[in-house]
Amino acid sequence: MLISGGTGFVGSALTKHLKSLGDEVYILTRKERQSQAQGVNYIQWMGSKEPKLPQIDAVVNLAGESINGRWTDEKKKAILNSRLKVTEELLNLVGKMPQKPSVWINASAIGYYGTSETQVFTEQTEEHGSDFLAEVVKAWETKAKGAESLGIRTVLTRFGLILGRDGGVLPQLSLPYRFFAGGTVGSGDQWVSWVHIDDVAELIRDVIENAQYTGSVNVTSPHPVTMREFGQATGDVLHRPHWLPAPSFAFKLLFGEMSMLILKGQQVVPEKAQKLGFHFTYPHIKGALHDLLQ
Repeated sequence: MLISGGTGFVGSALTKHLKSLGDEVYILTRKERQSQAQGVNYIQWMGSKEPKLPQIDAVVNLAGESINGRWTDEKKKAILNSRLKVTEELLNLVGKMPQKPSVWINASAIGYYGTSETQVFTEQTEEHGSDFLAEVVKAWETKAKGAESLGIRTVLTRFGLILGRDGGVLPQLSLPYRFFAGGTVGSGDQWVSWVHIDDVAELIRDVIENAQYTGSVNVTSPHPVTMREFGQATGDVLHRPHWLPAPSFAFKLLFGEMSMLILKGQQVVPEKAQKLGFHFTYPHIKGALHDLLQ
């Protein structure tokens, strides 16, 4: 398995999962790094420098500038260009391989669909949103589809809000509850299409093994919730009250345009994974939060 962005939040969880299954993992890095675990190999890769690799069965492209932080013009440029640049370099690398991998899995996001409080989005939804994140996702997916021209099965994994113990947004969203100050964020009616980090890793592995996965794949729980329901579940799990609202203007003041990730949402369901028989370990929000917060 060849992974770009393998040291990040999702990449680390995926590497751990693949290693537990006996897979050999090669992680492309910009800086030299020594591996401290058997089965995990760090390969320094500077684009022009050709890394020494064995035959690769699957490529997982997760690399890109973090979307966390205020979306200044410079930040927006870095978010878009980093994804396009790494994907292009990785395509060039794979294109030179005498025997191509069987599958290319590209990170993407449900931000592709735009936001709505009423519409339900599945992989069959063709129209995309018009906001910044939707445009980034569309451009990134278009670039990643270059793997198809190499004869490689290409899958675009559209991640929802990924919940984990030490990464993602859950530590920040749950922190007010720990201080008895939790409550509904924004209107509370916005949808949260969430997914447990363990299910992310397991679904990516299922995509690698099952050749029926092609095109876009929503990586979200089958049971999205509203932000109000998310907050109430967090309070219940932590045995804290859900009472102090967090107004929209405060989030907009703190995070600027990035606040849309929390204040707006979309109801996304993983129709393709369900039809192909994938079993979610954490399909419901309370079970996921029990595992992650206790």
